[in-house]
Amino acid sequence: MSFSGWRVMILLLAGCSTTPDGGYVDSPNGRPVPVRQDRNTFHQLVKTDLDRLADIEYSENVSTLRLLMLKMYKRNPAEAQKSGLGTPEQIASYVFEQVTVHHWQFDALGGAQDTAAIKLALNAQYSGDRVLALVVGIQSMLFRAHGNKSAFFLTDSIEPQSLYNAARNIEIAVWKLTNAKNTQGELLLLTNSQPGEVQNLSFEREFSKLIARTDLLALTLAEKSQRFISRLTQSITTAPFLPFR
Repeated sequence: MSFSGWRVMILLLAGCSTTPDGGYVDSPNGRPVPVRQDRNTFHQLVKTDLDRLADIEYSENVSTLRLLMLKMYKRNPAEAQKSGLGTPEQIASYVFEQVTVHHWQFDALGGAQDTAAIKLALNAQYSGDRVLALVVGIQSMLFRAHGNKSAFFLTDSIEPQSLYNAARNIEIAVWKLTNAKNTQGELLLLTNSQPGEVQNLSFEREFSKLIARTDLLALTLAEKSQRFISRLTQSITTAPFLPFR
């Protein structure tokens, strides 16, 4: 693919040119977005176009997950009180801005990460913060699927199959999320609108962005490296979570 081709893909993937450097600013619509990194720095000089694509994919997914976390707390206000980590905004800031402190291990989740944390969120017997469990589960899974990195350079290698499997796991989690109920027949977590409510599919759109970005990077990496991706053929309603590292 030509240099101009990579630039087009990067713009399509991001919707805006941002790269992660650990900080956030407020955009005009109130959505926190990662601060753009100076492309003249040494770090930018040791990146390929594919590295920059991975940077953008990862940072945009972080931004989307943070937005989803706040939206789910707003839809399920009782969940934030269960973790003891403060208000929804304080929890989101701690989860996404203090990674070097918690390393995706939270006492409120018993240290559960990736798919183990996702399963907690979908367990009818779990009494803790389901929003925290779901978001930490997805984010820590994506982190591991990216080779335990959040910024990418010439010497880094990401396994396309891991990314592809992580995207399928998000699909599985979202399907289970819209169907998992407690013993009273109530949904464990409310996301999209329920019968009788004004239609709201914003959760579905944000989750779809996560899946689409991750898939795009997986397929791009596979094509570039000429590696084969084994695709899931099992029904999403019965498929188990897939390995991603």
